[in-house]
Amino acid sequence: MMQRKMSRKLAIPLLACLAALSCPTASLAAPSGASAEQIAWVRRAATNFVTAELAGNGAGACGVLEGRLRSTQHGRTCEQRWDARIARQLHVPGARAQLRAQLRAIAHNRVSVHGDVATLALPTPLMDGVSRLVWTEMCWMVTG
Repeated sequence: MMQRKMSRKLAIPLLACLAALSCPTASLAAPSGASAEQIAWVRRAATNFVTAELAGNGAGACGVLEGRLRSTQHGRTCEQRWDARIARQLHVPGARAQLRAQLRAIAHNRVSVHGDVATLALPTPLMDGVSRLVWTEMCWMVTG
């Protein structure tokens, strides 16, 4: 049991590192438009986030969150907070269907990039009323 808890604690930084390594460097000097690569990176980050939610995987969701959102708050790790949040979310009737619809929309809805901030036009927001990602840690990360 203790080994399992320890491996879960190590999973968050490991996932963040893997996410960072899997994203090539983007040119932040691009004008308000976005390159095909930038759009693909934004879509991949959003897909990873929603896939983690569907799987009930708090550590996976934290691996896509911007650094400040991954910090321990009130004695609870990011993984603990997101495990609880996802569990509550998935108990709402229709939540899984909404997440699956969001997953499908990520693949083709409009992505706008302005410097190091990207937005994704979705029928429902990724988090906290917005679908915004920031370029940080050498990767696109979901921010609130």
